[in-house]
Amino acid sequence: MTTEGFRRKLTAILSADAAGYSRLMGEDEEATVRTLTAYREMMSTLIQKHQGRVVDSPGDNLLAEFASVVDAVRCGVETQEELRARNAELPEDRKMEFRIGINLGDVIEEGERIYGDGVNIAARVEGLAEPGGICISGTVYEHIKDKLALWEEFLGEQKVKNIVRPVRVYRLRMQSNAAVSEVSRKLELPDKPSIAVLPFVNMSGDSEQEYFADGITEDIITDLSKVSGLFVIARNSSFSYKGKQVKVQHVAKDLGVRYVLEGSVRRAGDRIRVTAQLIDGETEQHLWAERYDRELKDIFSVQDEVTQKVVSELAVTLKASEEERLIRKHTENFEAYDTFLRARREASAVAIKEKQLKAMELCEKVVELDPNFAGGYSLASIILSRGIRLGFSDSPREDLAKAFELAQRAVTVDDTFLSSYPALASVYLSRGQHDDALATMREAVEILPGNSATVLWLGFYLVWVGRGEEAILAIKKAQELNPKYLNGRNTAYLDFMGYACFTAGQYDESVAAWKKAIDRFGPFVNRQVFLTASYSELGRDDEANATAQQLLKTHPNFALESWEFARIYKNPKDTERLLGALRRAGL
Repeated sequence: MTTEGFRRKLTAILSADAAGYSRLMGEDEEATVRTLTAYREMMSTLIQKHQGRVVDSPGDNLLAEFASVVDAVRCGVETQEELRARNAELPEDRKMEFRIGINLGDVIEEGERIYGDGVNIAARVEGLAEPGGICISGTVYEHIKDKLALWEEFLGEQKVKNIVRPVRVYRLRMQSNAAVSEVSRKLELPDKPSIAVLPFVNMSGDSEQEYFADGITEDIITDLSKVSGLFVIARNSSFSYKGKQVKVQHVAKDLGVRYVLEGSVRRAGDRIRVTAQLIDGETEQHLWAERYDRELKDIFSVQDEVTQKVVSELAVTLKASEEERLIRKHTENFEAYDTFLRARREASAVAIKEKQLKAMELCEKVVELDPNFAGGYSLASIILSRGIRLGFSDSPREDLAKAFELAQRAVTVDDTFLSSYPALASVYLSRGQHDDALATMREAVEILPGNSATVLWLGFYLVWVGRGEEAILAIKKAQELNPKYLNGRNTAYLDFMGYACFTAGQYDESVAAWKKAIDRFGPFVNRQVFLTASYSELGRDDEANATAQQLLKTHPNFALESWEFARIYKNPKDTERLLGALRRAGL
């Protein structure tokens, strides 16, 4: 081979590739080509701005080189920010996101072209990035770590195709992303009255009474969620402000709502004082304020009055069924209600077996105090089902039967109680009764159309009957109702989206969801398994095999035959698609 006309040089290489390009082309070729052309022109302009040059742009790819590593990374960051801004103006199904990989390496230059491992590594590193994200090689990291105000996350040494030695890879976390990230972007107001209920402040002087103030807040949120004419922010997002001094205007803007309800609770002996005020988040004008001094047993009436006053002040028209549900009390027994709130607090420590056992004891007491209160039955059913999944149960078959009996009892005694339906649906799915599980959650959404958790779980059950696209829509709606869904340790919003995207055949989006979940919450078995399957379905065999091997390192006894999700789909074709993808990856 002649080397005439060749020369070697060290250069920074940026490789970019459109995620989900085949799907976009399949749905609308002309619109996709127009978007790609416009985005490519923008990227070329930014490359020139940062002293780089476009080397090649075949199909949906773009390859550029820079004399400076810092310039290459700055260009990548600015490109992703501009792409994000432009995508915000497009419908969800028409957004075009790019992965970007950057490497510093030795290349062979022939005329305008460059070749060699330096280019190949940039392309392989790009494949490890999320849609909308940037990954860099270790050589790039060494040159920018003290020069740019970026956060880098080490992804380890990655074995990549056709490269002899593993490549150190870092994922960039750009500070400028904060202004446009999923949890802090500017939210548009919904097309109906919207409200956030902040955690009522415990004024009792006893921290042990926190559960009571929190319980009242949660119940008001739940009651407002029964009204289809309201957009009600989920408990998780509202409670992100607990214990903080915040301005109402900031909260309203942060959560994307017009109105904010705040208040306090003081409990002393057999008396209670509740204050509540409804505030316009734009003007900070107080629309309504009230103080209630009552006996403890009257707490249910106070909750009803607060809820109905909010509905009245916001001029929301109630359906006949909603009006009936709002005035329906789940129990008249204060001690039963108080015990249920304490049980719910104990049960929130999901991974602690002792807490679950304590919650179960309290549930039994709730049932003794008021056999017609669904709270004790439904929470006990959830605890039993959870115990089976977490390995707490000594007799899973008997506990499943008992959980089913308790959930059915909960629905029988009170068919408007929130937790009864998820409890029953969970048991139905464990029994392989997919259609019954889905129908049960649809009933729950009918009762609580504005409840984020209920809509989220509807998405979960839609997944396993094979209706992935419907599941994605439901999960996105749940995310809108809970804009701070990434706060805390609630993994369901990302995990369920990963399941839904895989089921819908949207594998690029599935990879993005699972990588984000692993990044934020760690490499749980199902995350690694479904990420492996998604890579496999995309034909990204090296990444599928690598993810499978990482799983087997941490779970050497993993086998598809004993994996609890191996037969969870209703449709055998969905099951075989999943298992086939995993077998191709070596599982």
